[in-house]
Amino acid sequence: MTTAFLPTSPLPSQGDRNAYYILTGDYPYGSKHFEAGNMCFLSERSFRKYISGERSLSVFWRVTMVEDNSLITINSEVLQPLNDELVVFLLAVNNPRERLNCFLERHGLDAAVTARPGQQVMVDLDQHLFPGIIRYVGKIVSGSSSSVLAPFYFGVELQGDCEGKGRTNGTYNDREFFKCKPNSGLFLPFNKIQFIPALGGEAMKQEVKPEAAALVPVKVGDVVGFYLDDVFTQGIVMAVYKERNDWIVKVCSEEEGATDVFREIPMDSVVKEGLLSPAPETDGDPGFHKLTKRERSESGENLEGSQVTLDVNSVVQISLDKGNSVTGTIRWVGYLPKTEYKTAGVELDGEMGITDGEWQGVRYFQCPPKRGLFVKLKSCQPDMRFLAEGYPPLYPSPLSVQKSPPVVGNFPPLRDGTAVRVLKGPMKGIQGHCNSCYMDAALFSLFSCTSVLDSMLFKPALPPDGAVQKILRDEIVNPLRRNGFVAASSVMHLRHQLTEKGQCSSFATSEKDPEEFLNLIMHHILGIEPLLTLQSGGHKEQECYCYQIFMDKQEDLVVPNVQQLVEHSFISSDLKLVEIPSCFILQMPRFGKEYKMFSKIIPSLELDITDLLLDSPRECFVCGAVATQECSACFRDKKFADTGLKQYCDSCCKQAHSHYQRRAHKPSKLHIPEEFRDQTCSASLRIPREKLELFAVLCIETSHYVSFVKYGPEKEDWMFFDSMADRHGDENGFNIPMVTLCPEVARYLELPVAALAMEQPRDMKGVAKRLFCDAYMYMYQSKKMALYK
Repeated sequence: MTTAFLPTSPLPSQGDRNAYYILTGDYPYGSKHFEAGNMCFLSERSFRKYISGERSLSVFWRVTMVEDNSLITINSEVLQPLNDELVVFLLAVNNPRERLNCFLERHGLDAAVTARPGQQVMVDLDQHLFPGIIRYVGKIVSGSSSSVLAPFYFGVELQGDCEGKGRTNGTYNDREFFKCKPNSGLFLPFNKIQFIPALGGEAMKQEVKPEAAALVPVKVGDVVGFYLDDVFTQGIVMAVYKERNDWIVKVCSEEEGATDVFREIPMDSVVKEGLLSPAPETDGDPGFHKLTKRERSESGENLEGSQVTLDVNSVVQISLDKGNSVTGTIRWVGYLPKTEYKTAGVELDGEMGITDGEWQGVRYFQCPPKRGLFVKLKSCQPDMRFLAEGYPPLYPSPLSVQKSPPVVGNFPPLRDGTAVRVLKGPMKGIQGHCNSCYMDAALFSLFSCTSVLDSMLFKPALPPDGAVQKILRDEIVNPLRRNGFVAASSVMHLRHQLTEKGQCSSFATSEKDPEEFLNLIMHHILGIEPLLTLQSGGHKEQECYCYQIFMDKQEDLVVPNVQQLVEHSFISSDLKLVEIPSCFILQMPRFGKEYKMFSKIIPSLELDITDLLLDSPRECFVCGAVATQECSACFRDKKFADTGLKQYCDSCCKQAHSHYQRRAHKPSKLHIPEEFRDQTCSASLRIPREKLELFAVLCIETSHYVSFVKYGPEKEDWMFFDSMADRHGDENGFNIPMVTLCPEVARYLELPVAALAMEQPRDMKGVAKRLFCDAYMYMYQSKKMALYK
């Protein structure tokens, strides 16, 4: 049941005397339509009336829209309060949808509030990032009226090779806000900036002054070399400053693969690119730590072999007799009784072992029966599917593919230009291995560009299940959001844990359905609340995590959209949503991997669930007044519109059913919320629409899952992910995941239905055919409800 709530807000500031709010949903008002993300305010006097006294229970407030200074009456359910320090930064974001995303995700907004002049940042220009320094924070124009706050912008001076790519020398409208070289400055809203976290001791650091620049051998943007843990490494200079009497260089290591991980290195320990000597010779890849002879012997390596240290969770292959070999994951390393050599307890990928992790009555690790094996550590070799000779230099080093180190912290989802920079390209996304595509595609869809299910990562878990949550967060989601890449070994680690928790011996080797994986990890392991609560025909409520669309074949639906399919399915099953879901996962009407009911399905970028909600106010689809009756038979009447449930006010219901073809219909009474009962005859009252936003689509073709993800607000902002897009090597090779942009999707979304129906799949450009023809699962979100769940 949807319930009205009263937004709370801090008291208006003394200087402004207004209370500000942001719309979390679209709101029609007369001939106007205010998008979610628009902002409004009301005076201190009105504010106090609404939160106290006789009007404290009022759902409708009289506010002023910042967009055009118009006065409207708005349902307070769509409002979220803002304080002044957030308002000034949000006002600088022109696109309402993007503004709402910034408010809901908060990471960039919180960083903007605390940012100060002199701070290093990365500037987003045409989907490329450039280093810069904040020189000014504040307003550059007066407010739109005396009662509205003025937006705050960041004045940034571009650094290094980016000098000259700006648009100003620090002046705006003939007023100087800071000084820099011509065309080296920019005034930007906060959403076009990536704020670099300040490291310790900032107060002791002195930025390089122009007159001292000539004395410093390196500058921002230079490529330098240095030693990191005895490994020769290269990186990009992000800042140069003096700390007490020493010059320090802040470097983003190319090995780290992210712009928010930095090393502070003394100036005399770095060498500029042009002066770099050839990399020191080693027995293998120069990026590997050179082990001592004893270390290499202990880890199972000979002097001529690969220099990869094997440890718990390493993925390995073991040679057996007659040239046979098996693969598995090391679960224990140590010395067994009466043995002088280091032993590995390995969980095999198949039932070719002799134990379940027990040796002579003592348990060393846990695995399914006949999947465990104890062998000499030196008999184990890195699994060549993850570590191959001649690894292409374009890709991450073999060491990182063999075993991805955990990434601890809280990393926001990737959006807009940042998503493109971090995720686009080969060896990006999640690496597929051994029928893992169902899991790879689902995880990429749920976590790469949205935070709607981040509760799975941080909800307190019971001790037995904490390991699963930790793997999901630190070995998969965080590396994906920080580096744009997750090695197959990390997903295999999760699959082994799910095999144990789910009591299904094939989770680590066999192909599954995405919904089977999601139900297992959400319900049985992490125990998060069901995403959906449904009621059928007034019977007991049912809870679930995914909704399967069931419906009879509709001859008139040649190329349906998702909105139509959901409405038909709900009508057929007499279903209603008990509450607005924060995440709505829909399975399309198809059975198995071969049969699908429709050859094409049009993605609905927004899913309107207003009329699918139980006991929610509804609008008469004829006159717009508050609806009192619903008719499921009219929904199938071809004389009416092909979308939208058919509900009426009393007078329109009587008139519609006076037609001889509809006299046998049996409309059902609707529940009307208390605050709407006096408005049933009024067409001037606008019923707020509840809409969900599409953020990802899983597709399947010939038993292989891929995914499409919406990474930004524009129609062209789509990316396509395939965890097994390419392969390096043959049987002993490895899969190469790939993320590509697919703006061509927008072209087909804009086609008329008749034209789309005539499009031959083989002629559709790029990967668009897979989105329209192979859809398996659609994922929608309500960021407004994610605030409360």
